[in-house]
Amino acid sequence: MKCSEFLQELTNYLDGVLDARTKAELEDHLAWCHNCYVVCDTTKKTIEIYRDSHLYPLPEDLRTRLRSAIMAKCSKRKKLGGEST
Repeated sequence: MKCSEFLQELTNYLDGVLDARTKAELEDHLAWCHNCYVVCDTTKKTIEIYRDSHLYPLPEDLRTRLRSAIMAKCSKRKKLGGEST
């Protein structure tokens, strides 16, 4: 199996809707192809995080630093006379 074939079936693999033969071929490919393994694992973890949709509270010190950084960026843009990229 080529990487392009694996990527075409990735969604079906993660959804668990493949026949046994195709699933075995994909898993064999994952066993030796590090790049496809990383893509599959990252995609699976992203889906799990998204499905969980749990909001995690930010620690107060991080919230304060983030707010300060945003305000500093906005203030800098105002001084420059508009938005810059």
